[in-house]
Amino acid sequence: MPLPPSHDLFTYGSLMCEDIMADVAGVRLHRTPADLHGYRRFLVRGEQYPGIVAAKDGLVSGIVYHGISPASWQRLDRFEGEMYSRAPVTVRYADGREALVDCYLFRPEFTHRLTATEWDLSAFLHGGKTVFQHQYCGFKAID
Repeated sequence: MPLPPSHDLFTYGSLMCEDIMADVAGVRLHRTPADLHGYRRFLVRGEQYPGIVAAKDGLVSGIVYHGISPASWQRLDRFEGEMYSRAPVTVRYADGREALVDCYLFRPEFTHRLTATEWDLSAFLHGGKTVFQHQYCGFKAID
C-alpha cells in the first residue's frame, strides 16, 4: 500500500535558509529543526550545495518545512532537478517525536558528483550562500 503524500519536507542544504526556501517554494513556511539518522551530507563537486546518501551511522541536522502546497511541491521538484529524487524519510525532532516527511535524496547514478567533503552550514552562510544566489538565476523561472 503506498504511503500517503507528505505535506512536510526535510531540508539539509541551501533550502535550510528561510529566504532561499521562500524564493523556491513561492511562500514562507513554518519550520522546525530536525535530525535525519542513517544519512551523510557531502558537497556536490563544483557547487555550493550538498547531496545526502545513506550511511549506517550517519546523522544530518536540518529543517522541516510544514504544510507544503501542491504548487510549492511543483516548484521544489523543478528546483531540485535530475540529481535528486523525493522520497519519504523518518526525522526526529528535539522533543523526541518522529515524523515521516519527504526529502530530496541524491540519486545513486550521480554519487560520482559528490566530494568527500562534508557540507557545512556555517561555511555556506559565510560565503557559499552569496555565490549560490548569484549563480542560480532560476528562482523566478521555476513558476
